[in-house]
Amino acid sequence: MSSVVWATYKRAYRNAIKSECKIGYQKNYTPDEKHERTVQMALNDNSLTRDEKLAVIKMLNKDYDCFKIRSNEGTKRICENCHDECLATLYCEHCVQNYLKKNFSNWSSKNDDIDNLIQKCQMETFTPDSIVEWIPYDNLQGVNYLTEGGYSKIYTAIWIGGRYNEWDSKEKQLTRLGNHHVILKELDNVENADRRWFEESKSHLTISSKWEGVAQCFGLTKNPTSKNIMLVMIRMVTDLRTYLKQYHNDLTWNKRIQIAFDIIDGIDSIHREKAIHRDLHSGNILLEYNQSFCISDLGFCGPVDKPLNSVYGNLPYIAPEVITSNGEKYTYASDIYSIGILLWEISSGQPPFADFDYNYDLAMKIVEEMRPIIISETIPLEYEKLMKQCWNADLTKRPDASTLWSKIRNLSFQNYQFESQKLNNSIDLISKNYTSSTYQFKNFPEPKNATEEEQEAFHSKPYSFNIPYTSKYF
Repeated sequence: MSSVVWATYKRAYRNAIKSECKIGYQKNYTPDEKHERTVQMALNDNSLTRDEKLAVIKMLNKDYDCFKIRSNEGTKRICENCHDECLATLYCEHCVQNYLKKNFSNWSSKNDDIDNLIQKCQMETFTPDSIVEWIPYDNLQGVNYLTEGGYSKIYTAIWIGGRYNEWDSKEKQLTRLGNHHVILKELDNVENADRRWFEESKSHLTISSKWEGVAQCFGLTKNPTSKNIMLVMIRMVTDLRTYLKQYHNDLTWNKRIQIAFDIIDGIDSIHREKAIHRDLHSGNILLEYNQSFCISDLGFCGPVDKPLNSVYGNLPYIAPEVITSNGEKYTYASDIYSIGILLWEISSGQPPFADFDYNYDLAMKIVEEMRPIIISETIPLEYEKLMKQCWNADLTKRPDASTLWSKIRNLSFQNYQFESQKLNNSIDLISKNYTSSTYQFKNFPEPKNATEEEQEAFHSKPYSFNIPYTSKYF
């Protein structure tokens, strides 16, 4: 897919949303009308060739098919093959699911729990290119160790044949994309996972196949040497931490707010599905090849057999109530706290609390509502307000994901005056380990909001611009 087509596709969506913001209160468009307006914007783009317009429209139609099935609304049609009513126009969702069901007997992981997990995911398939499947390890070539992050080893590989791509209505079968690169994430001790782990995994795999803001997982395979289960995931360009390290001094506020919007769009999708991420940090916010950021590691970020009364995560991003409860109070609001820290990181270009060791003392300071000092002089006021609301020690005062999505979306259309402003603070990055870990803390007070004097005392020492950093992702 050419960069021109991707750019136009994103621009059509952005302009449609912007138009809706301006006139949405004057007229309530139906989903079909909104889609038609978006398609028309692509058709009216004179910078595109005819073939490029067709490619953009196909992408828009595919997304709209997914939306209709996900929300169960929109114009239906009668499938010419199975004669059932279906919502999709590029394929029939019933034909795809029936095809997958008939194929159940042709594959097996040799583990009934994993087979059931994948089969359940396939029966909730929304689009042909987002099907979760069991992938024989022999279909993966050029497997190379890349790095290790948290409790997982990461590998690169080429998937021979590749993922499913489209439904061939004439041949009545799914077709594949062809060979492509993937990331393999090895999971330890899945054989001993309990029922809850499999239920959460099913939810998380389904979410990754339904929403663009969540990194896609193609399925599972098994390392024949270690016997460990491996996630087969989409390959990305880089993570947010690496991206900020490389481009911080060149980013305008328009771009920073767009990055924030991408992340918030992803967490909003996760929360809509009644799921909680539990380990959001800049190492698992990944840049796609279409230049959008998405959330990774949903549900697969920690050890399968995490000890009771323990906290798994990247300490600067862990909400204070999670610390004081030793991991018993993970809520939607704890994810929002992590978003607040990410908003600060996007504005500053620095990992939070870079000058501190990740230990009991830092955990106590977080509980006492010590937050990273705001170092950008050009930060938009509304952005700063959202950031502070997100990291409030009182979780009831944090906005929910839907509210946050609306506010950051509106801000993205109001900040044009910041387009030429870049941050002046140059930063020099050095290396430090920034992976998630398991913590066990005791005898913590209840979280509280710090006074201005306490915040000043916390930040009284000079704030170093030598930013510790190392990427633990790809």
